[in-house]
Amino acid sequence: MPGRWKSYSVGLKNVDSAPPGEMKAEMAGRPLLVNVVLFRLSDETLQVLLTSPLQSWEIPGSELDGAEGLEQAAERTIASLLNRPKTHIEQLFTYGNDRQSPVRVVYFAIVPAEAGLAAYKPLRWMAVSPPPPLDQEHTDILAYALRRLRYKLEYTAVGFQLLPAEFTLSELQHTYEIILDEKLDKRNFRRRMLQSGIIEMTSHLRTGEGRPARLYRYRPDAVAEVKARRLFP
Repeated sequence: MPGRWKSYSVGLKNVDSAPPGEMKAEMAGRPLLVNVVLFRLSDETLQVLLTSPLQSWEIPGSELDGAEGLEQAAERTIASLLNRPKTHIEQLFTYGNDRQSPVRVVYFAIVPAEAGLAAYKPLRWMAVSPPPPLDQEHTDILAYALRRLRYKLEYTAVGFQLLPAEFTLSELQHTYEIILDEKLDKRNFRRRMLQSGIIEMTSHLRTGEGRPARLYRYRPDAVAEVKARRLFP
């Protein structure tokens, strides 16, 4: 995370987990905003949802409404952007870069490619590479969220949230390559992914041009602590 930001809750569940006296002093008289970085995989690109309330693009967010909690505010923000059921969200970090700026609590979520957008808001999905035109603060937020997403590929099943319930090994590898923005060795990736025990073969085949491809699925009882980077160094 950029050094000029003061972080209070990286890896914590709530701002209240920070030292109370420090948070009160830093937040006195400052707005508390909740921003949500939404990723999806579409057209073979990793994309982020942006809004343009004042003629420039930015990461969606809103102020806390009354006595609602941080996660409630994040869920409300997502509900105002997408026409879809509740999405799993995760807190990334909380920061304020100086005493005059708002304190921001940033969440991120992954949503299906088919999730519809609210018709009454200026919204657009943009590719994360090259970086979209954002001001420096929102550029830094997106860059950090993207780093965290890539890091989470190393120890969680986050990559499978971007895939259908059943997928080919080629689709799985391609998804990882898009997120990581790098090519992976096909033989090594397949061997280690199969040996990891986090996916299982189904009885179904994907037919089309060429030979039918076996379909796999993520094992819901797989250990979440698998180090995916060890699967494809």
